[in-house]
Amino acid sequence: MTNFIGGNHLKLLRNGAEYFPALEAAIQHARHEIYLETYIYQEDVIGRRIGNALKKAAHRGVKVYLLLDGFGSQDFSITFLQGFQLAGVNVMFYRQKISPWTFKKNRLRRLHRKVVVIDGKVGFVGGINIIDDNNVPEEASPRVDYAVEIRGALLAPLLDSVQKLWKHLAWLQLRKVSQQYASAKTKLDSKYKEVKAALVLRDNVLHRRDIEEAYLEAIANAKEEIIIANSYFVPGWRFRKALIDAADRGVSVKLLLQGRIEYLVMLATHAFYSTFLAHGIEIYEYRKSFMHSKVAVIDQEWATVGSSNIDPFSLLLAREANVMVRDHFFAEELRASVLQSIQDGAIEISPQAWVRGNLKHRIFSWIVYGVLRIVLGVIGRAEDWRK
Repeated sequence: MTNFIGGNHLKLLRNGAEYFPALEAAIQHARHEIYLETYIYQEDVIGRRIGNALKKAAHRGVKVYLLLDGFGSQDFSITFLQGFQLAGVNVMFYRQKISPWTFKKNRLRRLHRKVVVIDGKVGFVGGINIIDDNNVPEEASPRVDYAVEIRGALLAPLLDSVQKLWKHLAWLQLRKVSQQYASAKTKLDSKYKEVKAALVLRDNVLHRRDIEEAYLEAIANAKEEIIIANSYFVPGWRFRKALIDAADRGVSVKLLLQGRIEYLVMLATHAFYSTFLAHGIEIYEYRKSFMHSKVAVIDQEWATVGSSNIDPFSLLLAREANVMVRDHFFAEELRASVLQSIQDGAIEISPQAWVRGNLKHRIFSWIVYGVLRIVLGVIGRAEDWRK
């Protein structure tokens, strides 16, 4: 059962246009320590902007810890890295070996979470990498994504998680671990005490299924509406059954999925369209740009924002971080934003059109899904995904 705690102030941040100014301002006010974890750190206008803020913080004596994924940030240049190191920023890579000639599951265990904690006073969790929203192929609008700014009680477990991961990786890489700063500050004004939230992490030891179980718990309790906006949506059998059961008992289920194909594996999503549509689940494909969202809203009371996709790589292999929220105002704000994305840039997939005009596409999607199952079998996780 998800452990919700009160005493939080949460602010929804839509896209990099809202996230990066908030992040930069928090870095500029840092006095003691900054932890930043990200899957992708791109050397573009945003990467340089946030990088300059981190370097300035290091120059004024702030301890800065920058943790990057070895695969997602493989284009992080030596020159760019040296600039951080010369400024006093501590940089470390998570699983830097990315040989394409092995299917060992360790290679696929990535640091996919996007987390920032500053002075134990403010934190950020979401799906937004350090990359410009406009860093997309031509003719596409800015990327769509979310993060949440956190102040209050949730900072204690968030700070604990980033400190423990840094220490663990530093030990594995035979690096010196410097003295850490004080614990998180959790005192807030009384008006925030009713905002209940939970930090739900996924790792490969003690929390292998926590994010999936949190979703399944919320879906099982849904009474009126489920809205999921997820960019890489290839759910396992239990997740698919939970959505179908919800729809069959009269819950309105809406899925906002990525309409632009970035990777071949995304076609596996289409293998489930016919079944979902047959049970009355509404499917919308976002075509205006690249939707990178990993959010959901249920009954306008429960919401989640985070880094976890609903696919085997996020739910079975990667380190992920999601914030689950029980608060009507936060849930309603996120719901309105997702529905606006559906209105502005998505098309609805009708059951009749999908069955009538996509036979070859549907066959190919099942082939892709079959290949994905084979890959999961090679790395020993196919049985996990079937359950």
